[in-house]
Amino acid sequence: MPKFLRIGVHWSNVSGYTSKAWCIRRVGSTVFLKWGAVEVQGAGAGRKVHWTRSPQEKTIRCGTAQRAQDYAKAAIARRRNHRYEPLTGPIANQRRSAGASAEPKQARATILIVDIVGSTAKAAKLGDARWTKIIGHYYAAVRKELKTSRGKEVVTTGDGVLATFKAPAAGIACATAIQKAVRTLGLDIRAGLHAGDYTMSGGEMVGLAFHIGTRVAAKARAGEVLVSSAVKDSLKTQSTISFRDHGVHQLKGVPERWRLWRVEG
Repeated sequence: MPKFLRIGVHWSNVSGYTSKAWCIRRVGSTVFLKWGAVEVQGAGAGRKVHWTRSPQEKTIRCGTAQRAQDYAKAAIARRRNHRYEPLTGPIANQRRSAGASAEPKQARATILIVDIVGSTAKAAKLGDARWTKIIGHYYAAVRKELKTSRGKEVVTTGDGVLATFKAPAAGIACATAIQKAVRTLGLDIRAGLHAGDYTMSGGEMVGLAFHIGTRVAAKARAGEVLVSSAVKDSLKTQSTISFRDHGVHQLKGVPERWRLWRVEG
């Protein structure tokens, strides 16, 4: 069964991140697809991949074996062109933490969303091989700043990263540090931060706060770090971080209107 893992890091030297896997299998005139989020632990030959939840599955009945074979070949070719790498090892079933509780837990955090501006155009201009190398350096830089700022990576989505912080100042400092670090790679990012409550359920973080953070980031232009009023208001009064009013915005799919602030300096 051909399997693919979405590229986003140097697979040889990075451990502990969330990505996406995609699998295909043909039996006669039928094609079976399986895909979903995975957790990657270890590096190099010792890398282990686990489904983070039950994967989605789809069965496609092509009528003839030749049509099924053509479908599978085309699907694999598309996956190779969408920044996926062949995955040689197995994908294990979802890991369960021995101490995990079935009861949902409420928590609060500052949420950071970062993504690359114009990534599709850059990838097309540079070609797959060079872009894959650059995106690997990008994720290495992001994870270095997350570690420095004590941020927790939640998930990666293509060239985007979602992370959480206990302190809003740490999240802002991390965003600006990432912004400076990736400029050496010829990349511009946009970043958005929001502070809010979320629920831990079945090992996953869920809540409206994540959607708000994503919408805040979407309002940022290249090189901008925007924060919601919830972040600004939760900073200590002696904070040295400077902001400029970015106006009141309607965030897509989010109730009410939100005042946003641009981080200065």
